[in-house]
Amino acid sequence: MKRLSDSEFEIMKVLWGQNGPMTSNEILTGLKGRYDWKLAALMTSLARMADKGYVSCDRSTRTNYYSALISQKEYQVQESRTLLEKLYDNSAAKMIAQLCKTNTISEKEIIELREYLNSLEGKDEK
Repeated sequence: MKRLSDSEFEIMKVLWGQNGPMTSNEILTGLKGRYDWKLAALMTSLARMADKGYVSCDRSTRTNYYSALISQKEYQVQESRTLLEKLYDNSAAKMIAQLCKTNTISEKEIIELREYLNSLEGKDEK
């Protein structure tokens, strides 16, 4: 699946924040403060996103309704895999080591990560 641009990602965040389909005007309202777009620019982005397989458009009524075709969690997994493959030779350990070496990850986050990894021990054995 093709990657989302930064602005397309912002649109997806608006769609993910809703429990159902949204009109283009509702999406524009959701983007206020992040992007000051005109409707035509949004429509162009939504068409591109539909071509990429991220959104669908229901045209069965007079008003078009847009929905996310991929969940936020699915996108996060996809982007995480891409990041690991591209920058860290597909190694989560290398990524975490780099974050620790550059003080990008806090002591609190290291403790949380250690606790999470400890909670996984033995789960595969069951």
